[in-house]
Amino acid sequence: MTALVFVPGLLCTQTLWAHQVAYLADVAECQVADVSRAPSIEAMATSVLEQAPPSFALCGLSMGGIVANAIMRMAPERVTRLALLDTNARQETAEQTARRDALIALAESGEFAAVSATLMPALLHPDRLDDVDLTGAVADMATELGPEVFVRQVRAIISRPEALSGLSAYRCPTLVLCGREDAITSLQMHEEIAANIPSAKLAVIEQCGHMSTMERPHAVTALLRQWLLY
Repeated sequence: MTALVFVPGLLCTQTLWAHQVAYLADVAECQVADVSRAPSIEAMATSVLEQAPPSFALCGLSMGGIVANAIMRMAPERVTRLALLDTNARQETAEQTARRDALIALAESGEFAAVSATLMPALLHPDRLDDVDLTGAVADMATELGPEVFVRQVRAIISRPEALSGLSAYRCPTLVLCGREDAITSLQMHEEIAANIPSAKLAVIEQCGHMSTMERPHAVTALLRQWLLY
């Protein structure tokens, strides 16, 4: 059975992958990597490699996709299949850093609850913002990890290396997936990623924002099953 390692995004826990872990268990031995303690993207990648079996399929969402690209630079021979979900291979921009710095300032001033409230409209499709179960689950993940992890992860994202120029070296079967209405990492970014990876397949989830695995879990899990089996 295939070993499958999931890498969470910013302020995300195993909850991000709950549906996938439960409903892919018949075709994959699933584990969710802990990247909450590492201070940089490279350190997160090293941590995942230390936690993972010698050979594995790799799936990352958002920051997890950034970490997955770092793993592909470090140990591509260990990755049998790759899935990049709602993520970004580009360099950080000054505008992005300014927004992130403002959120760090909120977290460090004791206003961490405001961070989740600020991010929520960007994380989810507008039609899902009144879904209290979904928004509550997203907020609970942030609360579980807390402000120190948030600040550490955001600083790692700010200092991330550019990944786009290295995508053409990927040789494993690759799925690139995003929500059509992802307001953080756009469809255009994913089209760009898929165009640069040989034989990559692009999948777009309709009526879905950035948190695709939680917003449209059945659709994402079905696509990951296809990616694992074919």
